[in-house]
Amino acid sequence: MLAALTGLGLSTAAGLNAYIPLLVVGVLANVTDSVRLPDGYSWLSNWGVLAVIAVLLVAEMVLDKVPAVDSVNDAIQTVVRPASGGVVFSATNAAAELDHSTWMAENPWAGWLLGIVMALAVHTVKSVARPVVNVSTAGVGAPVVSTAEDAGSLGMSLIAVFLPVLVVVVLLLLAVLAWWLLRRVRRYRARRRAARGHPPG
Repeated sequence: MLAALTGLGLSTAAGLNAYIPLLVVGVLANVTDSVRLPDGYSWLSNWGVLAVIAVLLVAEMVLDKVPAVDSVNDAIQTVVRPASGGVVFSATNAAAELDHSTWMAENPWAGWLLGIVMALAVHTVKSVARPVVNVSTAGVGAPVVSTAEDAGSLGMSLIAVFLPVLVVVVLLLLAVLAWWLLRRVRRYRARRRAARGHPPG
């Protein structure tokens, strides 16, 4: 079950930033025994691949902190983040070890699917909330929120690998945060619609 929590935690982190969990898994697979990559995923520990991921991470971190550009980046990341979630879930053997299920081991696509769905859910909340943050703070909030998301992705990645039992707690907190953010977004949009419906006074 801990393997499943590791996979869920890493795919959640991928929903915030596609490249941080990939980099964490790849580096740890090289320098520690904490991550054992299954057959077919040795490429993720290749230093050349990790260098490319690091470059993409730097670009992502810069673009995501620029108002308006961050929304374009989020649109592009709609494909990248879920794909990353699928990779990191499967690359940590989470699918094969989920409840020691033979079916899961024989159907590796299921691990990909779980990772993709988890990362996509987190990415969707992030993409919906970010434009509201930008407008309501005149763009000042973009770099602050983006930095918090990057830190959250790194923290979640490390927790998923080293303290997977805490993933449940973090996921519950994220669920509450997502519910609160979506309520704020709905209220903000309702106010905007109401304001447009009133003639200028």
